[in-house]
Amino acid sequence: MTSTEFRVIDLGSGAEGKEETILSRSPEEAARRMLGEAVVRSGARRDLRAKVYWQYPGQPLSMVRLYSKVENSVV
Repeated sequence: MTSTEFRVIDLGSGAEGKEETILSRSPEEAARRMLGEAVVRSGARRDLRAKVYWQYPGQPLSMVRLYSKVENSVV
């Protein structure tokens, strides 16, 4: 799999949202490298951590929302 340029917007850094372009293999890997934490594609709105944008040649702009990974714990 080849690397793609992903534009990661950190939604946990305040109203402006810190932004960085990262060459990576997947949106999750790009966000993990920028944020320093594991993220997943589904979660609660309160756990929204980043938006990641990319565009393949000849294709429309794509975006995915990524959420903080919440570990399940048994009590």
